[in-house]
Amino acid sequence: MIDLKDIRDAAEGLRGVAVKTPLVRVEDLGVWLKLESLQPIGAFKIRGAYTAIRRLPEAARKNGVITFSSGNHGQAVAFAAKRLGLRAVVVMPETAPAVKVEGVKRWGGETVFAGRTSDDRQTKAEEIARKDGLAIVPPFDHSDIIAGQATLALEILEELPDVETIAVPVGGGGLISGVVAGIAAAQSRAIVWGVEPVGAPKLERSLAAGKPVRLPSTTSLADGLVTLTVGRIPFETLQRHKGNVGGVLLVDDDSLRDAVHYLYRECRLAVEPSGAATTAAVRSGLLKPRGPTVLVVSGGNVDPALLED
Repeated sequence: MIDLKDIRDAAEGLRGVAVKTPLVRVEDLGVWLKLESLQPIGAFKIRGAYTAIRRLPEAARKNGVITFSSGNHGQAVAFAAKRLGLRAVVVMPETAPAVKVEGVKRWGGETVFAGRTSDDRQTKAEEIARKDGLAIVPPFDHSDIIAGQATLALEILEELPDVETIAVPVGGGGLISGVVAGIAAAQSRAIVWGVEPVGAPKLERSLAAGKPVRLPSTTSLADGLVTLTVGRIPFETLQRHKGNVGGVLLVDDDSLRDAVHYLYRECRLAVEPSGAATTAAVRSGLLKPRGPTVLVVSGGNVDPALLED
């Protein structure tokens, strides 16, 4: 169980590390944007990564940490490790965007490339961890990761206590489960919607089946949302707090591209496709704002060429 005390401890640990990101009103959409793209590493992942590494016993992390990531979690682990004086290794897909590879290196992380799927990366990370004695910091399937992401929900409630609807991009489920856990812990009645790519409907299929479902393959312009499955702990967290879960909305690549361009040209925000998924859901008519509505803009590590595409 991730409770309010756990989340508040995570928030306290993030003081001076993560940014308390603003809510920005977009009148023509009738929503507020929660700009996690303004975090030091350009994405919300710093919340969970730093919380998980900070909570590792000294003996477990003495040789350093390792993770497997399509990009943003890897940057967050590298950033957190640097702050804590630790070695960081990040196993990334061979198709990782250059902007995310450079982000890992900028914070002193060592990059290793393995295959194209999350399974490929995890297998390689586990192999290196055994060889070098590194502590694995998973991207989403860990209670400390979820507690860190849940701090985002408390910030939303602090600034907009009457929020009724929150939309969240879904990769492995760490962010949506954290937001739902935070909303539930604060006893808010807000409803949280997940947004996934049409080509990677992990959570939609899992909710329908009543258990995590592994897809044979995934594809999307939103590289941060193409995991093959949602984590066991995130899924159990969502099941525990069903009353705060609205469901899942599926957006296609055209809608994602449109949202990236809209945010850049109309809102002056550089947002990656994964971070623009929630805006895509509103722009395409899948999500109609009901009451005070917040769209989580999860990341801004976008290939500059896409902004002008």
